[in-house]
Amino acid sequence: MPAKSAAQQKAAGAALSAKRGDTPKSKLKGASKSMEASMSEKQLEEFAHTKRKGKPEHVVKH
Repeated sequence: MPAKSAAQQKAAGAALSAKRGDTPKSKLKGASKSMEASMSEKQLEEFAHTKRKGKPEHVVKH
């Protein structure tokens, strides 16, 4: 499933980095912290590798 916004894609990238051990988990905040705990590495890769072109920075919830 691709990321719906650039912010979601960036958070997934940070969570993926922590899951792989490249970044300390203590540096994660907000969405990336919960994504790291609840998603598999494969799911995070799918979100993180989404192209940002044409994506809004944030998605407005209705």
